[in-house]
Amino acid sequence: MASVGPCGTGTGTTGSVAAAASKNNVTSFQRRGPRASSSDSGGSRLVSIAGTRPSVRNGQLLVSTGLPALDQLLGGGLAVGTVLLIEEDKYNIYSPLLFKYFLAEGIINGHTLLVASAKEEPEKILQAGPVSSSRFGHYYDVSKKMPQELIEASKWHGFFLPKKISSTLNIEPCSLTHGYIKLLQFIQKIIYEEGFDGSNPQKKQKNILRIGIQNLGSPLWGDDVCCTENCDNSHNLTKFLYILRGLLRTSLSACIITMPTHLIQNKAIIARITNLSDTVVHLESFIGSEREANPLYKDYHGLIHIRQIPRLNNLICDVSDVKDLAFKLKRKLFTIEVGCGVGHCLRNWLLSHLPSADGTKHILDSWGHREQKGPGWHTAAPEYQ
Repeated sequence: MASVGPCGTGTGTTGSVAAAASKNNVTSFQRRGPRASSSDSGGSRLVSIAGTRPSVRNGQLLVSTGLPALDQLLGGGLAVGTVLLIEEDKYNIYSPLLFKYFLAEGIINGHTLLVASAKEEPEKILQAGPVSSSRFGHYYDVSKKMPQELIEASKWHGFFLPKKISSTLNIEPCSLTHGYIKLLQFIQKIIYEEGFDGSNPQKKQKNILRIGIQNLGSPLWGDDVCCTENCDNSHNLTKFLYILRGLLRTSLSACIITMPTHLIQNKAIIARITNLSDTVVHLESFIGSEREANPLYKDYHGLIHIRQIPRLNNLICDVSDVKDLAFKLKRKLFTIEVGCGVGHCLRNWLLSHLPSADGTKHILDSWGHREQKGPGWHTAAPEYQ
């Protein structure tokens, strides 16, 4: 609630001010302090940047991850200045899709992109991106590829590790691998030179820098954290994340990182990585697991776990009560089932196999009711989650 101005100041009394406010149909409550600068007195106090919106919970500026369902789980989107860590599925089939959704959303909204990879050319990653439809949090068709004219019209920077490091380069002893140092220097250069940190103001309308780093921590980046439990440079990855977060906190940028955490044998390192990330999402694929042949999961390709949600301008974070989140990849769409997912299937399967008092089994209808034809027929009300 806005604070009330001090009584007895100005030329009018409190009664006259209230009468005038009532007459003009405006409130007599006044906000202390100067208003944010704008072209007119009724201008918006929030910075208007394409492809962003303020959070209704804490006022933090948000960008979409490219998946509306994931945005909803994260409290409306990914906050500017934060890191989204995607823990890759075992065979790295579905995590690249979330990575490409994030980048495709940036292309559609005219954001500047920075794509870093040690495995695949950044240009090829963008070309394999899906096609979108409309508005904040677009719906993408994964069966189609991003048109080349859209990629050419967008502004993006690529970092391909094999081209940045020479095989004959003499690497001096350092607390970070040479690949991590090169990448941090590249990110810092783009942030400073293009004014995303405010030190060199952007000449045109303010914009967002979307940073995508693929397969961070893998041996391709020169890190041995995935090779052995007691690696020699166990702090390389955590130091990189610490410095990266410092760059993001003071700039109009958001970052997504995919990481093969299932290959990291040291659980203490995983805990430190989680603490240094703002939002953590884990993908669990059913491929090669017992659940692949389980009839309970026949309609899904895997589970999605929200490991961590940041506390921004709040003492607590918004944590969903829904724990049974499953995903499936259709021909055109990657979808996340919320609430009525695996838990609902499990409940229905159990109810359909529970015998009644007379020993007969019941059949579930499409609404989850237990029904039995013949004598003793009854229907049990469904239990909604």
